[in-house]
Amino acid sequence: MCGISGWIDREQNVSQIRSVLEQMNETLVCRGPDAEGYWMSQHAAFSHRRLIVIDPEGGTQPMVRRYGERNLVITYNGELYNMNELTQKLKSLGYTLYTRSDTELILTAYAEWGVKCARHLNGIFAFAIWDEAEQSLYMARDRIGVKPFFYTQKGSRLLFASELKTLLAHPEVEPVMDREGLAEVLAIGPARTPGHGVFRGIQELRPGHWLKWTRENLRIHPYWQLESKPHEDDMHTTIEKVRELFTDAVTRQLVSDVPVGTMLSGGLDSSAISACAARHFQGQGETLRTFSVDYEGNDRHFTPNEFQPNSDAPWVKRMSEFLSSRHHLVTVDIPVLVHALKQAVRARDLPGMADVDASLLLFCKEIKNHATVVLSGECADEVFGGYPWFHRPEMMNADTFPWARLVKERIRFFSPDVIEEIQPEAYVRRRYQEALEEVPRLAGEDPAEARMREMFYLNLTRWMPTLLDRKDRMSMAVGLEVRVPFCDHVLVEYVWNIPWAMKKMDDREKGLLRRALKGVLPEDVRTRKKSPYPKTHNPAYLEAVKNEALEILTENDSPIVPLVNVKELCNFAARDLSREHLPWFGQLMNVPQLFAYLIQLDTWMREYRVRLV
Repeated sequence: MCGISGWIDREQNVSQIRSVLEQMNETLVCRGPDAEGYWMSQHAAFSHRRLIVIDPEGGTQPMVRRYGERNLVITYNGELYNMNELTQKLKSLGYTLYTRSDTELILTAYAEWGVKCARHLNGIFAFAIWDEAEQSLYMARDRIGVKPFFYTQKGSRLLFASELKTLLAHPEVEPVMDREGLAEVLAIGPARTPGHGVFRGIQELRPGHWLKWTRENLRIHPYWQLESKPHEDDMHTTIEKVRELFTDAVTRQLVSDVPVGTMLSGGLDSSAISACAARHFQGQGETLRTFSVDYEGNDRHFTPNEFQPNSDAPWVKRMSEFLSSRHHLVTVDIPVLVHALKQAVRARDLPGMADVDASLLLFCKEIKNHATVVLSGECADEVFGGYPWFHRPEMMNADTFPWARLVKERIRFFSPDVIEEIQPEAYVRRRYQEALEEVPRLAGEDPAEARMREMFYLNLTRWMPTLLDRKDRMSMAVGLEVRVPFCDHVLVEYVWNIPWAMKKMDDREKGLLRRALKGVLPEDVRTRKKSPYPKTHNPAYLEAVKNEALEILTENDSPIVPLVNVKELCNFAARDLSREHLPWFGQLMNVPQLFAYLIQLDTWMREYRVRLV
């Protein structure tokens, strides 16, 4: 994995302004700590930071190749999982490949197929290719949106980068946030609208899309979309197919020239990936490394609840012993977690999921001491239907995003002026309706099944990107590559059209996946009830973030004071919060996270010098 950035300008000679490109590239050192590279011509300049995973010698970037009369240049962030098939295909078409790197494969694929090249790639990627003869730029992002990609266009200039901070390092890109950007941060929150860059003038290239920039125009086109069609396979065939696609996805994603491990929580998803990986390594005479995270004091303070019915610790032990893995437990201390809230903002470039981001950042930092690549179980819940909102009628039938169904109660913490300005309920409603209009319908589908299709679409395109963004930013902030087999697009495409009755097989969340994993996992692990990414239950954390947030609210120069209802927040903080719960935040925010989010919001607005207009 890497960090990329570039600057295209029809009028200005960008080769004379290397120092600006160097400033932009410097912001991506964490994504690519192993090497850097630059390529410059009169109207195009690329930069690259590299994290070496495959072909250390041959994968240097930006990479330049000549194909006939064309000079093509690429800067690329990602990983291909169909390298063998793509290599054979391109060789059969007469191409000579000089390295083992996937970078050269993508460049050659573009030479052969042009804008259609992304269809031939199985992997996670964001890349840009400059055609010197044509004076054109082609950019593409992977189908699911595992790797980030932002750009901004003004006049004759187009800038692109892996991260927002990189674009903001350009002197002409300003951290300006208008009313819509503010609504994204406060009303939508971490579940950002696809394509929205929050800062004015900055866009995100949406998953499954390519962009082509020429002297004449800029075109954006989807090369992949979910397609709704009848599911023809019977139950037995469906179960076998899911097992086959899942196993294939995991096996493909174990390819690496550097150490690989897995994140292991003892839950269904991470345990399944770890079991497949362990079997693969055992076949090669190697031992799998597994990693888990917990918090100081959770052994004393954990109390079961509806969303987290039991602690991960005994299940991690159960699975690591079952796999005979070389296991590493990372324990997060509370003061370190509080401090990492601000580090997580810098990694994400936006206020995010509070301690859930911060703890993942700390977790990844420790993993990096032992491995460069790990596989993670993210996104199985979105693909197979694991969340409570797939199963509870009041959540499933709410006329809004299930994670935002009670936004009206949450906005009491916003200032009256902000509520008037951004109209949060109306804004969320509009974004929800936009999402529903995108759903690929299946003719003749009964209303109940059609609603479930909507629910899966909302989760795959609106909620899942939140977790993928979190995963990418927190891991790449420490130079760790995290792969997500459940996001394999072939698996996603197949499961998309499986009827809900099959997906909730045995009347369980992720019932189909559980059935497909029979014989792969111990039965008690296979049937364990879903438990989300672990949080701290130590009351010291609540006290620490509450006190810090209250301190911020007393500072007249805090940029968040005009945005929030200080009196309401202070009154709330004065209550006995030890047993308090904010039910309208559901899984997404508990009481400590409310205060932690305020800390992150304040940090972001100060450090990024966000200007409201």
